[in-house]
Order: sequence, then C-alpha cells, then structure tokens
Amino acid sequence: MTGSFLRSVLSQTSSGDAKGRDMDKKMSVNNEKSVMSELWNSMSKIGLMNNSNVVKCDAAPLPPSLPPPPGGSVEENDIAKAAAAVSPIGSPGPYEQATMDSKRLVSLDTADGARFDISKQLSPYMLVAHSFWLGTSMLPEGRNKTYTFVTQVATEDGKMLMARFDPEKRSLDGRLHYFPLGTRVQLSISPEGTNDQMLAELDLGSDQTTWAGNFKYGSMGGGIALGANYYQAITSRLAMGGEGMYLSANKSLMSNYTARYHFTPHDDPSNTDSSTIVGQWNPSQQMLSLNYKRTVTPGRVHVGAELQCNPLAPDQSQMALGAEFNLTRSKFNFCVGGDGRIQTVLEAKLGMAPGSPTLNFSANIHHATSDMKFGYGLNIGG
Repeated sequence: MTGSFLRSVLSQTSSGDAKGRDMDKKMSVNNEKSVMSELWNSMSKIGLMNNSNVVKCDAAPLPPSLPPPPGGSVEENDIAKAAAAVSPIGSPGPYEQATMDSKRLVSLDTADGARFDISKQLSPYMLVAHSFWLGTSMLPEGRNKTYTFVTQVATEDGKMLMARFDPEKRSLDGRLHYFPLGTRVQLSISPEGTNDQMLAELDLGSDQTTWAGNFKYGSMGGGIALGANYYQAITSRLAMGGEGMYLSANKSLMSNYTARYHFTPHDDPSNTDSSTIVGQWNPSQQMLSLNYKRTVTPGRVHVGAELQCNPLAPDQSQMALGAEFNLTRSKFNFCVGGDGRIQTVLEAKLGMAPGSPTLNFSANIHHATSDMKFGYGLNIGG
C-alpha cells in the first residue's frame, strides 16, 4: 500500500512539472510574440517597414535599383537639345583676309631669275633670314639684283619686332606687333626721305566676337593717312564689311566694300566639301571683282575663278581660272588668264623631315606679246 501511495505521488509530481514546463513555454512564446509585435509597430511608425517592401527570406533577391532620372523636365531637355543643334556664329576674321584665300589661286607669285631664301633660328625667340634675287627684270629702278637682311625677335608677352635692311637702296623697314592689344606699327625709312612712311594699326574684335575692326593712322607721301574697316558675320555663311582710307597729301578718299558667302558653314567641323564666293566693289575705280573657290578634295585639290569688270565699260572685263594640287611632297599651281597669259608654280620638298629645303620653279608666259619669264628658287630653313 505504501508503494502504491508513493507511485501516485511521484506521478502527480511529474505531471505537475510537465504542466509547469508547458506553461513556461507558452508564456515565453507569448512574450516573444508581444515583443516582436511591439518592434514591428515601432518600425512601421518610423517608416522602416512597409508591406510593399517586405521580402521573405526564401524569396528571390530584388533586382538592382535603377539610377534616378536626370533632373529637369522634358521641355527643358528639348530646349537644350535645340540650342546645342544651333551652330554659333564665329568670327569672320580680319577684313584684309576676306579675299586672300580665293585670290591666291589666280594671283600666283611668279618670278624670273634666281631667288634664294636662307633662314636660321638662332634661339626660340630670334630668327634671321638672308634673301637673294639675281638676274631679274622685275625690280624697279632698272636693277637686276637685290639682297635683303631680315631679323625677327619675339617675346613671351606677345611682342614681335621685325626689321628688313636693303644695303643697295640703304633703306630700312621695321614692324612692331603687340598681339594682346592687336596693335601694329610699320616704319619705312630711306636716305632721300621722300618715301618715308609710318603707319600704326589697332585691331578690334576677337575669336569670341562676330565682328572684326581695324583703325589706321600714320604718315604717307608727306601727309596724314587715316583709315578704318569693319567686317561683320551676318550668319554662319554670310559676312559683309567695308573699308575707307583718307590721304591728306592728295586729298583722296578710297573705299571698298566686300561680301563673302560660304555655301557650307565655314565653322562646321564636318564640312569637307565647301565653296566660297567673294564680291568686292571699288567705287573710286568703278570696278567689281568676283572670286570663286571650290574645294574638290579637302587638303588636295582646289579650283578658283576671278572676274573683274566695270559695269560702265564691259569691254574692260578680265577673267582668270586657277587650280592647286597638293601632293605628298610637292604642290603645283597654275593659272590661265582671259588674255592668254599662263602662270605656273611648282614647289617640291627635298626631304621628309620638318624644315627640309624647298625647290621651286615658276613660269609666266604671254604668247600674244611674246613675254616669257622663267625662274627658280631655293628656300632653306623656312
């Protein structure tokens, strides 16, 4: 009986312990649930949890987030694209160079006799040159030879000084350039003093402007010389300008007006095939000049034409056709005038290295007057 009583007591005790453990587990689970619930509610309140962003542990990972869209509205982007597509109007360049590129094809530098130009770079800032011209009939005063010495000095602050001395004429020509201010001073002195000249120039405008201007003041022929020019880019294709100069020595007023048109915008980097026409009117001479240049192959072949006419006297018109061919080591130019005159110039490099000597041959033939001139030259160090 005693054993039965002990077994019943032990069974009740073990069952009570089991019930106690079950109660403890239930309380622990309830406590964990309540803690998790409070934590969830707290995170939801501060915005760290959102039902749309809940990801289960066994779910696939989210894709990488995309970068934010660029700032600005669609309308602003369209305006920016349209503004970028519009090419700005660049500077037309100096007025004196408006017709230079077209005229060089029909105005060749031909010479008779022998010409030698030897230049030497003495330092990064100084250059000297010797020029000989022998056996020529193109010099004034009946001379058939000449020698000139030229020296050029540049400074780091943008100044450039150049002087040319002719010992036979005992004349000295000097020039001073100051690039930051766009100023130039030219001086010519001779023993007689009758042909002494002094001219100061001031350039206005820059590469960032759509116009260019120039003022001149000096002394020519024993009187004051005063001049000015203005050149304006109307569009990326069209530029117009004019120039006037007054000489007090003979009280003459000279002027001319120029218009240049590019069939393709000259500031377009993708422009590989261009044409240019330049018109110039000289009221004092009643002369109209038209120059046309065509780029057939960029950097290789260029052709040009020139027409000079007097609207009041059409029989005084003149025309010329010219072409230029650039090869690997040589360049050939020829020009044919309306009067039958033929001009040719051939330049050939005598080496591939920079500064190699250049040999040139030129001819000027006019069959109608039996006027024939031939010459050759050598340029060393240029």
